Amino acid sequence: MPKRILQGTVVSNKGDKTIVVKVERRIKHPLLDKIIRRSKKYHAHDESNEVQVGDSVRIEECRPLSKLKSWRVIGGEA
Repeated sequence: MPKRILQGTVVSNKGDKTIVVKVERRIKHPLLDKIIRRSKKYHAHDESNEVQVGDSVRIEECRPLSKLKSWRVIGGEA
């Protein structure tokens, strides 16, 4: 089964080798028929500690690395 890949913005890099990525998705509201934004935060593993807050990154699903981390940074677009 292929691993999921998401793209989002880094909102925190305070942890050692850990970043928090905010991923936004756009959905159509069932009643209002209006496009609305929904967001979710994911903890991701950044082995080299080189990603900064505000960077746009791609994360890939992986095995659980800790209680909250099940994603790994695979690349970024500054």
